[in-house]
Amino acid sequence: MHEPARITETVADRFTRWCAAVVARLPLGLNRLVPATFLGFALINSFTFGVDLLLLTVFHGWWGLPVWLSVTVAYVCAFGLSFVLNRTFNFHSHAPVGRQAAVYGVVVAINYAAFILGVGSGLTALGLQYHLARLLAGACEAVYMYSAMRWIVFRREPKSELAPHAA
Repeated sequence: MHEPARITETVADRFTRWCAAVVARLPLGLNRLVPATFLGFALINSFTFGVDLLLLTVFHGWWGLPVWLSVTVAYVCAFGLSFVLNRTFNFHSHAPVGRQAAVYGVVVAINYAAFILGVGSGLTALGLQYHLARLLAGACEAVYMYSAMRWIVFRREPKSELAPHAA
């Protein structure tokens, strides 16, 4: 007797389905403008941003490490976690991880230089409290990172449609 193949829904599948259901209920036509991956990104990156702030507090606030070092180590940890969670739960990528990780590394390096060092450290140097500076830098980087992850890092290759050849 031959058993039919079973399709098992993963936690990642349920996460995606839940995001799509929430987006489908958005008012004022927003459901047609906001992709489910945007909500997924917002949820995942809010969590990893919390990890970033927690680590920043531990490294700088409790252990007294310099702000630049604390921000850097917390950032690297949080963005590594973000990559894994977004790849698995939000974008469901099955592309080779090595290439994606390399592209992600470049995207993160640009983000780090522009928003973390540029905006975050700049605001701290101007006297703004380091948590508030990090929050403002985080708002800027969120727009950049979602765009880069959706259209560069985890972009989906267009499905080739075979047109019938004319004889």
